[in-house]
Amino acid sequence: MLNWADELIQEYSDGRRNLNKLCNSFDTTDPVDQADMTQVNSMIGDMDFVIEWLETGRQPGLMRGVDSRLVYQKRSLESMDFIPDITEQLDSNDKPLYLSEDKKKVLLNIFSSFSLRERQCYILHTAQGMSMAKIAERLNLKKRTVQQYIERAREKVEQRVS
Repeated sequence: MLNWADELIQEYSDGRRNLNKLCNSFDTTDPVDQADMTQVNSMIGDMDFVIEWLETGRQPGLMRGVDSRLVYQKRSLESMDFIPDITEQLDSNDKPLYLSEDKKKVLLNIFSSFSLRERQCYILHTAQGMSMAKIAERLNLKKRTVQQYIERAREKVEQRVS
């Protein structure tokens, strides 16, 4: 379910969180800690830059050129077969399932508009039928947080479909 860009964003976010904790542990009156804090703040700024680049697919602060939102996630989703084949589960009398390229593009557009957590929660709940409590346990989130991610994802689906 995770693509390489989502994994990198998660790793950089975790690293940034750890650097923020380190920065908060410094003594602001100690000159050595002040010098260390300057270095750590610089590293945090660099991580923010990389995270924004990965999330948007373009260099932060750059105003020229084509803006292709979430380009890394879209490319990864395009190459991924995220719609499972369920033909074996159907009765032989049923008509075969077919999804046109246009419908696949609509699905790709919808899934790429989701954040990583929205996509995880929505797919686990809607496609795999997991309860919100099970999803919360699996992703180490609160049940209400999972519910909010699913609600946001549903709103995005309704916006794109209508």
